Amino acid sequence: MSDALINGLAGAGGGIIAQLITYPLQTVNTRQQTERGVQKEQQKKTVGTIQQMCQVVRHEGWGRLYGGLTPSIVGTAASQGVYYYFYQIFRDRAQAKALKRQRKGFGDGSIGMFSSLVVAALAGSVNVLMTNPIWVVVTRMQTHRKAAKKSEPSSSSDASAKLIVPTDPPPFGTFNAIQEIIDEAGIPGFWKGVLPTLIMVSNPAIQFMIYETLLKKLKQRRVLLNKGGNGVTAAETFLFGALAKLGATVVTYPLLVVKSRLQAKQVTTGDKKHHYKGTVDAILKMIRYEGFHGFYKGMSTKICQSVLAAAVLFMVKEELVKGARFVLTGGAASKALKSKHP
Repeated sequence: MSDALINGLAGAGGGIIAQLITYPLQTVNTRQQTERGVQKEQQKKTVGTIQQMCQVVRHEGWGRLYGGLTPSIVGTAASQGVYYYFYQIFRDRAQAKALKRQRKGFGDGSIGMFSSLVVAALAGSVNVLMTNPIWVVVTRMQTHRKAAKKSEPSSSSDASAKLIVPTDPPPFGTFNAIQEIIDEAGIPGFWKGVLPTLIMVSNPAIQFMIYETLLKKLKQRRVLLNKGGNGVTAAETFLFGALAKLGATVVTYPLLVVKSRLQAKQVTTGDKKHHYKGTVDAILKMIRYEGFHGFYKGMSTKICQSVLAAAVLFMVKEELVKGARFVLTGGAASKALKSKHP
């Protein structure tokens, strides 16, 4: 099994586990990002993350906190798998070039900060183009609000004695979201928000740059202290993953808000200030009607969700990679031993 495939599968597994743990926070954050209104009105309506989660549970039920979970898990597995697979391929090529330069007397044979940034950006771009349709569906399902119960007359032989009985609206599932997107914008609708999402590949690029820089510094320090340069504990991986994601999220959050606005259901009737024709139109309208405050809606929630998810992802991924390599190495050693002693 190739190293790229091992990293791809491990990334998918770590992403799914992180998604399951942090999904309610992600749902609330998406709703916060897509709330629209003038700045003064929004400041009056602002509620905390926990309070908003309680409101969703009270008015729409626990299930709404997990709206879109199934396509989200599929999207997470696909995104992490695609990302880590291509990341490892591009990284191996960058490493080969670095070693080639070292043989010519340039550099120390390691991948520099800029090269790490380029590798992560290339992997992120491939990932975005392949998986954007899944995330448009997820955003629609997360921002869909459960309608109030419809009132229908109960069946009775006496027409004058008919009672009004509230009935639950039909559930909004994956196929409902897909149909809504097609009805609204056709097949191109599945690539809404792709421009800010492509720009946002700088998020994992910055994230991996910070993560690998911290990891490299730790290993170098351990070599100098004669403590070994390769052993990294799960706790250290968790901490570095959290710090890396925190830095990347703070820098790129406004792009995430614009992406969510474009992927959510568009307001086509009434006030046109909430209807976005594209990325530039969304940015200009948000600045005009909401101010720069609008670009940072739900940021505290996102930081909590992203940092926790990234930390769990990195920790689980590294442990899965170690486990896979141990199994493969152990299997090879066992076969070699059997061949020597039939």
